[in-house]
Amino acid sequence: MTDRPALTIRLAAPRGFCAGVDRAIQIVEEALGKWGAPVYVRHEIVHNAHVVSRLEAMGAVFVEELDECPTDRPVIFSAHGVPKSVPAEAAARQMIYVDATCPLVSKVHVEAERHHTDGREIVLIGHAGHPEVIGTMGQLPSGGIALVETVADAERFVPKDPKNLAFVTQTTLSVDDTAEIVAVLQARFPEIASPHKEDICYATTNRQDAVKVLAPGAGLVLVIGARTSSNSVRLVEVALRAGAERAELVASADNIDWSWFDNVTTLGLTAGASAPEDLVQGVIDACRARFEVTLDTVETARESVTFKLPRILAD
Repeated sequence: MTDRPALTIRLAAPRGFCAGVDRAIQIVEEALGKWGAPVYVRHEIVHNAHVVSRLEAMGAVFVEELDECPTDRPVIFSAHGVPKSVPAEAAARQMIYVDATCPLVSKVHVEAERHHTDGREIVLIGHAGHPEVIGTMGQLPSGGIALVETVADAERFVPKDPKNLAFVTQTTLSVDDTAEIVAVLQARFPEIASPHKEDICYATTNRQDAVKVLAPGAGLVLVIGARTSSNSVRLVEVALRAGAERAELVASADNIDWSWFDNVTTLGLTAGASAPEDLVQGVIDACRARFEVTLDTVETARESVTFKLPRILAD
């Protein structure tokens, strides 16, 4: 017998790393194997300090801008994508560079360029200042894309030509929030062109769907991820909207305030798309040290997506 309180953990599946994050991390590892250390990475390869620290220990050097990189060492562009000016500058400086942009982000870039070529004004639904948004807006000349962040923005937006519009979205947004913004745009501008296929990535959607199932009746939902990770922050919002009494974002088990567990008998647990699985296991272990844990996996989808590595790493 034990005097530890009982705790049921509803563990989301899928959770954690997506195919784009897996690919980006593998690109850094392969680059270190091919060219040796140091290899430079412009911006955090993915938004997770634990991942970044591990790669730093292997010889990766993280910088914010290209001018911080020497010309005689390879540089990798992060999974979030970069403005066109960045690879152009790297080429001008005759640098070896590897683009780790997630292919689903690259798809949005291609869409935006196609609409621009067709003469459409483009609305980007996303969050100002996020690296992915900066990268997408940087695919076109200044003024080619208008950023819309909220329903209110969509209601205020004044296009140059209401009959010649298209929209694209950041890949890591809340599915529900984005649907509300799209509905406003489509009601105001019935002829606005939409993506051929949903821009919000499969992994973002799947992780949000799992949280919607595990959150109702949970006294607490913990989302493992970084505050700079858009998809992780969205999971907290989704959990609260879906019925969790409380939801918190934590970088790891070390960041848990155990007073959150007062009177909690059911915990929902998930991880953002850039959070490694060992951090999830760390939270489960920390709970097992304090509670009599029953683990209940809530599986809402199975993922089998993989992305090829850039050709330069195979040459």
